[in-house]
Amino acid sequence: MKLSKDGWTGLAVLAASLVLFGLTLDLKPSPLVPIGPGFYPRIVLGITVVLAASLVVFDFLAPAAAPKSENLNYRLVFIVFVVFGLYVGALPYLGFRIATAVFVAALQAVLDAPKGARGWIRVGVTALVTTVVCYVLFERYLQVLLPRGRWTDF
Repeated sequence: MKLSKDGWTGLAVLAASLVLFGLTLDLKPSPLVPIGPGFYPRIVLGITVVLAASLVVFDFLAPAAAPKSENLNYRLVFIVFVVFGLYVGALPYLGFRIATAVFVAALQAVLDAPKGARGWIRVGVTALVTTVVCYVLFERYLQVLLPRGRWTDF
């Protein structure tokens, strides 16, 4: 059976994730903190390994599909990268909370333009809830220091 582009992508991600996971095993624990520096990367890479392996298995087990014409939207991909780059650039100036709220709202509007006032309210609520959940999860629960804005000190 032949792998599709998805299967080959899964294999590449699986290989890279396994290599990076192996590299985290050499990280030395710090006596100052109970969790070593490799703990969170191992969690993320472990999940990536499982998802990549699943992609390969599902692609391998899927029946061969007839070739289809793909409608690729390179312009949208480029716009998403630009929005993400602006977010990363804005983080030191606006801080995590403001930059993340603006990023989530902008990305949601780019991916699926809201129609009418209800759509914009939904975008705003989604951005606010996402920002609050991420902030509470990382800053309060996991105690990861998130960037404060130079301009806003927020």
